[in-house]
Amino acid sequence: MVEDVQLQLAALRRRVAQIDRKYAGEASAARRPVRRPARHPIEELLTGEVVRTAYGAHFETERLWERHRRHGSVDIADLAGLPGDLLQPLSAGEIRDAPPGKWAFLDTETTGLAAGACAFLIGVGSIDATGFRLRQFFLRDYADEPSLLARLSEYLGQFDVLITYNGKAFDQPLLETRYRMARAAHPFGRLPHLDLLFGARRLWKLRLESCRLVDLENQILGVEREGDLPGEMIPYCYLEFLRTRQAFELVPIFHHNALDILSLACLTAIVPFAFRAPDSVQARHGADLIGLARWLLESGRRDESLALFRRAVAMGLPDHLLFRTQWDIAAIERRSGRADASLAVLTDLAAERNPYRVRALAELAKHYEHHERSYAMALEMTRAALAFEDSAELRRREERLMIRIARPRGSRKRGKGAGAV
Repeated sequence: MVEDVQLQLAALRRRVAQIDRKYAGEASAARRPVRRPARHPIEELLTGEVVRTAYGAHFETERLWERHRRHGSVDIADLAGLPGDLLQPLSAGEIRDAPPGKWAFLDTETTGLAAGACAFLIGVGSIDATGFRLRQFFLRDYADEPSLLARLSEYLGQFDVLITYNGKAFDQPLLETRYRMARAAHPFGRLPHLDLLFGARRLWKLRLESCRLVDLENQILGVEREGDLPGEMIPYCYLEFLRTRQAFELVPIFHHNALDILSLACLTAIVPFAFRAPDSVQARHGADLIGLARWLLESGRRDESLALFRRAVAMGLPDHLLFRTQWDIAAIERRSGRADASLAVLTDLAAERNPYRVRALAELAKHYEHHERSYAMALEMTRAALAFEDSAELRRREERLMIRIARPRGSRKRGKGAGAV
């Protein structure tokens, strides 16, 4: 019995010793220092240089798309041949004459959208005789910001126009804030600013679900990005770089910024032309013509607007655009003194179910009452409108017309001579 117990204890000691040896090896490995990967600064991964200024240093890189290359449907060589007055209509006359070599295409990558966000990468594209050139200014650390801002001001000094995409609402105010925080004067006061987002929305918002720059790049220019970094990941990747100093994850951000600016320049070769010469717009979709026509109408260019509306109708429109367009055509024709043309369109609108049917019938009633002096026809149109929508205004018109019809013919004439309405 005693021998059995001793044998069991000996076996237990051997088992414990085996366990101790096993975990002693793991503990020893755990005590070894962890080897961190070597740091890789951005200047080792991208062609560029660390630029030193009176305010410190920062990193800059430059890239060129040569004249013989294309970006989607646009030839890079065509950018240099854009007319100097191209931006005048879209800028409401603010940018009257500036050659394309004086245009600066700007976009930023930031640490977020909230107040206090920092622009850690600023790209400025420009057109010259060799093609499209991009200069990117990068913060290796927050301490680089005064140096970067000083160089950005210096670089923008060679340009006369600033072009962005949503830059009036985001990029420029953010940069102005960063300049104020650095106690430096910003360079934007002397640069007329064209935000291409507004023109793009007018042209394409009726057809496209989204007018984000990357969506227009795909839908309008025909460019399909590969391996692009989603915009929402960009702040995270930069903050991770500040922590680890591993610049590999920054390379896609530089590429993302470069494509945004190149696409902005190529869209500038498309959007302003539509506003400059609307009669020569080559559109495949009537909805695009409608957006342009509405802008022309707001700008007082009535005849050009009417021509585009009629072109759009001839191309074919979905009902939600067609009926609004017919209403706009009728209004333009009436204001232009072409009553017969207006009546023809209003009659079409009044003949079928649509959101403008009641208004069309009311306009027909006004015409017959005030211009034709056909009170019976005016009453018929008014009652047709009331059958679809009851309103106090239509009821008053019906009552007034019934009184006029009930008067003897002679008294109507006397009333008219006496100044009756």
